[in-house]
Amino acid sequence: MAILYESGKKTFTLQTQNTTYQMKIAQYGYVVHTYYGPKAEDEDFSYLIRHYDRGFSPNPYEAGNDRTFSLDVLPQEFSSCGVGDFRISGIEVKNHDGSIAFCGTYAGHRIYPGKYGLEGMPSLRVREEDHVDTLELVLRDAVTGVEAVLLYGVFEEKDIITRTVRIENHGDQAVQLEKIMSAVLDFMDSDYDWISFNGRHAMERGMQRIPLSFGVQSFGSIRGTSSHQHNPFAVLCEKNACEDYGNCYGFSFMYSGDFFCGAQKDPFEQTRVVMGIHPEHFSWSVKPGEVFQAPEMVLAFSEHGFTGLTHLYHDIYRRNLCDSIYMEKRRPILLNSWEAAYFDFNYESLIEIAKASSEIGADLFVLDDGWFGERNSDDAALGDWQVNEKKLPGGLKRLSEEIKRLGMDFGLWVEPEMVSEDSRLYRQHPDWCLHMQGRPSARGRYQLVLDLSRKEVQDFVLDFMRNILDESDITYIKWDMNRSLCNIGSAAAKEQGEVAHRYMLGVYRILEELTKEYPQVLFEGCSGGGGRFDAAMLYYHPQIWCSDNTDAINRLKIQYGTSFGYPVSAMGAHVSVCPNHQTGRTVPLKTRGIVAMSGTFGYELDASRLDEEEKRQCREMTEDFRRFQELIFQGDYYRLTSPYENGAFTAWAFVAKDKKSCLANLVITDCEANDAQRYMRLRGLEKRQRYRIEGMEGSYSGQALMQAGIPVPCGMKEYDAAWYYLTAEEI
Repeated sequence: MAILYESGKKTFTLQTQNTTYQMKIAQYGYVVHTYYGPKAEDEDFSYLIRHYDRGFSPNPYEAGNDRTFSLDVLPQEFSSCGVGDFRISGIEVKNHDGSIAFCGTYAGHRIYPGKYGLEGMPSLRVREEDHVDTLELVLRDAVTGVEAVLLYGVFEEKDIITRTVRIENHGDQAVQLEKIMSAVLDFMDSDYDWISFNGRHAMERGMQRIPLSFGVQSFGSIRGTSSHQHNPFAVLCEKNACEDYGNCYGFSFMYSGDFFCGAQKDPFEQTRVVMGIHPEHFSWSVKPGEVFQAPEMVLAFSEHGFTGLTHLYHDIYRRNLCDSIYMEKRRPILLNSWEAAYFDFNYESLIEIAKASSEIGADLFVLDDGWFGERNSDDAALGDWQVNEKKLPGGLKRLSEEIKRLGMDFGLWVEPEMVSEDSRLYRQHPDWCLHMQGRPSARGRYQLVLDLSRKEVQDFVLDFMRNILDESDITYIKWDMNRSLCNIGSAAAKEQGEVAHRYMLGVYRILEELTKEYPQVLFEGCSGGGGRFDAAMLYYHPQIWCSDNTDAINRLKIQYGTSFGYPVSAMGAHVSVCPNHQTGRTVPLKTRGIVAMSGTFGYELDASRLDEEEKRQCREMTEDFRRFQELIFQGDYYRLTSPYENGAFTAWAFVAKDKKSCLANLVITDCEANDAQRYMRLRGLEKRQRYRIEGMEGSYSGQALMQAGIPVPCGMKEYDAAWYYLTAEEI
């Protein structure tokens, strides 16, 4: 098995193909963390822990006069609270007497083949090729009877360890769970950099790398979504780590709501990382006999730099996350009507756009916002999910049938989690939105949020979605969510601190049922673009709209940051018109296509307004993407340059798993007169293999292409782009 317990040493060792993770039952039943890093066989790392008398660090009562044993300095597997560890905690429990304390000591464990399950929440799936084992480690508070069951899923061949916590109340009094992190990870050193991915609407997931310093460095979201501002993915790495080398630890939180991620360097230069549900909007009553299950966190370690870590996450998320048929099936090339028409359309104008979409090779025509109720702007009708027959006589059925006759599938935009005050739904059920009693609700984008913590509201969403999908031949749904959550309260909830998490559980229930009932439908997630781009949403959606910003040059940074933790096959990316609607920038059509090809690829424009030359270029781009889609979606991704550091060009590549082919791309991002000769150096090729480059004469060794590179053609102007397709010569 991948998990070994040695009773004599009281050590638990979790082994993957290339990593080792170890913990130990120490004195007095406390469980300490001893090691996580490159694989080590038959080693007990507990020798690394040394006990000293640290001034003003308290000692557990059972330690007697031993002042060298203190929870305040020990590397713990799951930190306690209120009992002598003053670092950032993994749990806070408010007991029936008002005290805030949890002191968990070893109370048993279980090791078994297969992976634990999470009811009602996303988690990594086990595939037939996987060897996965589970460890359940029980920490019990002897005073209250509350237990924290630490769960570990070890994907041996894929170098992935999942972690979560289940809180069980075996006492005779209710407790209030005020904070629960899905994992705590302690390191005995602190010479690290801390990488997070931050931004704002239309500029999501910008990479930030800072040295770890004393105190707590944290980020998170209290917006009810994982948010545009911060992403639930982080990297802790050695100071010298780069794309190719250096120890890197990845932390990916599989949750779509409020989250917290913190790293603390303590006074003794040790490091603690925690990740879980943000405590600010969270409080959960756990009565005797009840259980609370935390979301899952996905851990990965690579000693081969950022690229090695990226490949681990890309591989596991492509294979073990989403169960949609579209994870294996070729995705359709779509044209979305939003930037083509916004709210201003009718049946005839849509058909005109659709005909032109077919001419440039689109497989799927998507009708975006404005098709229902009195929805002529964004201040009305959300919740009234009946077709506006004035715009679309004959409804979605007639439109979808005509789209089919044009040789394309039909898709639809919905925003099921929202309600407009100016709607029939709100007038009938004003208590169905999130609100605090006695307070007016804040609007976002003129809309309120449906209270999906309530089953009857969930059932309403399920019913109208089933009606939409049953009445027309729809093969694609864009599921949008266009505001942050505030005024988080529910008319039906006794415990208001539970509403935010129950809301997310409601969303997950809806998506779980719909994706199972309609497996033929491709669901694409969206939240004002990339405001809910997280691993949990990828459990239901094979792809997520990466950003509302379609500017190709901005997208270089957005897609660069996203690529660290999420596969390219998940990134919704489209070719849009110029000047760009978000930035006003003009970029060559070819460049827009090359950037969009580093994602799911599609169009966000009115194809009927393209001239003949533009249509020809679009047809070429469409065929190029069809040709390379498997390599782009399944190959290993390499960031060849950083858009933050290389002033001349940004480059990236996809290399087939067998290293027999490669697609390399570059965009000129800065141009100087009489410029120096530039070279694009590839990565991931077989050194001794010789490759031919389409459109170039001769063949070149992988070593030459990686060490010396490909000359960037002189004369390329700012924002010009090029791609290079390499194939291995037969030996």
